[in-house]
Amino acid sequence: MFLGVKMSNITAKFSTAARWALGIIFFVFGLNGFLHFLPQPPMAGPAADFAGALAATGYMFPLIKGTEVLVSLLLLSNRFVPLALTLLAPISINILLFHLVLAPALGLPLFIIGAQLFLAWSHREAYRGVLSAHSVPHIEPSAEPRARVQHA
Repeated sequence: MFLGVKMSNITAKFSTAARWALGIIFFVFGLNGFLHFLPQPPMAGPAADFAGALAATGYMFPLIKGTEVLVSLLLLSNRFVPLALTLLAPISINILLFHLVLAPALGLPLFIIGAQLFLAWSHREAYRGVLSAHSVPHIEPSAEPRARVQHA
C-alpha cells in the first residue's frame, strides 16, 4: 500500500491514462494525415527527403495514418489493446528514430515510447505466448473420426 492506495489501483489508473493519451495523440495526428488541420512544420535535408519518398509511394502515408486512426480507436474504446500496441510498435519506433536521427525533437516521441512500453508491460500476460522461445501449435482434437469416402 502506498498512501492508503493499493499499487494495483495506481497502475490501473496510469494504464488508463496512458491508453487515453496514446489514443488521443494517434487519433489527432492520424486524422491530420487525411484532413490537414494542423500546420506541418517545414522540413529540409534528409527529413524532407524521407517524407518525400514516403509520399511519393502514394500508399505509405495513407497506410500509416489509417493504421494510426484504427489503433487509436481501439485504444480509446479499450478493445484489443494488446493488438493495438503490437500494430503501433513499428510506427512508434519509426517516430522515435525519425526524430532522433533526422529531425531532433524528442519530447513527444519519448512520451509515446514510454507510454507504449508501460501499456505493454501492463498487458504483459497477453504477450506471454508470443514471447515464448518454443511453442507448440494448438491442434483441436476431432470430435468424430472422418468416414472414408470410397469412389466407385
